[in-house]
Formats: sequence, structure tokens, C-alpha cells
Amino acid sequence: MAVLNVNGKALNHNADPRTPLLWVLREQLGLTGTKYGCGIAQCGACTVHIDGVATRSCQVPVSTVGAKKIVTIEGLAEDGKLNKIQAAWVAHDVPQCGYCQSGMIMAATALLAAKPNPTDADIDAAMTGNLCRCATYVRIRAAIHEAGKTL
Repeated sequence: MAVLNVNGKALNHNADPRTPLLWVLREQLGLTGTKYGCGIAQCGACTVHIDGVATRSCQVPVSTVGAKKIVTIEGLAEDGKLNKIQAAWVAHDVPQCGYCQSGMIMAATALLAAKPNPTDADIDAAMTGNLCRCATYVRIRAAIHEAGKTL
């Protein structure tokens, strides 16, 4: 058994060390909010935080994580209350199909942790590579701006 620090909890898994973190999170730990999109780290649906850095989990072998702190979309809400970014997402009616949204929210969370009041250019740079097939990019930008104002 190996242990991962996920959302502040020590969780055991018995995955092959070469298994991508995404599959350990979803299949062994039951944290299905992190989505499989492309499998080649290009779409952002699988984004999680590893030690505070937005990371594409589909390309991270679980053996490389060690004791680093992993946060998934399930770990953002506190005591059942949405965080500022999640609340802004709802207020701006960002999701349509919703498939990419956990990755988008994780990328936006990392951006706002680094730059609490980002410019449009900052948002574009941070969110590049997080693909939304429903093209809700204008609402995503508005939600990030709103969340930044309330942090």
C-alpha cells in the first residue's frame, strides 16, 4: 500500500507506480470530479493542484507524487460551502455541459492564489490549454474577475 495526501487526508492506494494520478484518484479513491479528457495533458479536464500548482493529472505517474499535497475539486469547498471561485462560477452560469469545469475551476483557483486581481491577459495566459467545448470563455473570465474581487 502507498499513501497519498489528498484534500488533507492520508489515503491508501495499491496502484502500479506507473499509473497516472488521474486514474488513482478516480478509480481507487473514488474522487470522480477530476475528469479524463484527452489523456495527453492538452485539454485541462484532469487539472488538480499538487503543492498548490495546477497540474494535469493524466500525465503524472502516481509514484512521482510522494508526500506532496494534492487538492482535487472535491477539496475546494469548506464545510459544504462553495469557495469564492465556485460561487462565482454558479453566479455567472458558467457551466453548460460541465465536463471541463472542474479543471477550469482548479486552474482558476491556482491563478487567483498567485494573482488575486488578474488582468484579462493574466486570465488568458493561465487558462490557455483548458478547453471548453461549450465555449463559455467570456463567462469564465467574468467569474474569475468577480472571485478575484472578493478574495
